[in-house]
Amino acid sequence: MRRSDRLSQIIEIVQDGRLHLARDLAARLEVSVRTIYRDVDTLVASGIPIDGERGVGYMLREPVFLPPMNLSLMELEALHLGMAIVAEAADPELQLASVSLASKIAKVASARGTVPRNWGFGVYPFAQARAGFKHMPKIRAATRNRTKLEIDYVSLDGQASTRLVRPLEITYWGRVWTLSAWCEKRNDFRVLRIDRMERCEATSECFDDEPGRNLEDYLAQVNAEMTGTKDG
Repeated sequence: MRRSDRLSQIIEIVQDGRLHLARDLAARLEVSVRTIYRDVDTLVASGIPIDGERGVGYMLREPVFLPPMNLSLMELEALHLGMAIVAEAADPELQLASVSLASKIAKVASARGTVPRNWGFGVYPFAQARAGFKHMPKIRAATRNRTKLEIDYVSLDGQASTRLVRPLEITYWGRVWTLSAWCEKRNDFRVLRIDRMERCEATSECFDDEPGRNLEDYLAQVNAEMTGTKDG
């Protein structure tokens, strides 16, 4: 286990309000007691409010709670990008904090509440997830102006394709951003992970709010699939 992961695990363990002995933490994380001592010292030095001492035990003194917030997709995008930048920084404590924060946000940030299982919710490295941010301005503009996008896309199984799509909606799933769109090639709705787009270019071709191919119809299809009421 990487040290940053171990530090995160220690925080998760001691925040339950109970006293945890170093030897128990060491056994659980499969390291020496001396390693736990060093790790806790590092966390305390970085500002994590852990109380206790060697031979007595440790507990998190002051869990940090934020009031409920409703964030727009653009605000989530800014927050996500900031975390991605911090995660690439040299400071290990800041890296740990950014990963921990992303994990907490990922638990509640899904706009749909259901994520395809094969996406591996919330486990993508920041460097990978950040790759798609360069396409966001074009996608937002095309969605707003109703102009089609030409995309070079690589699926999860490695299949490359070029698609002409009608962008309908951007959704955030916790490190993973997707574009819901009508795909002209497939003649059907598709959900495309933005970080899997190798190229994304706006075209001069506009589209109308055509029945059967618009956001309202897509959402109706999603709802039908989730409730098991889809026809056919």
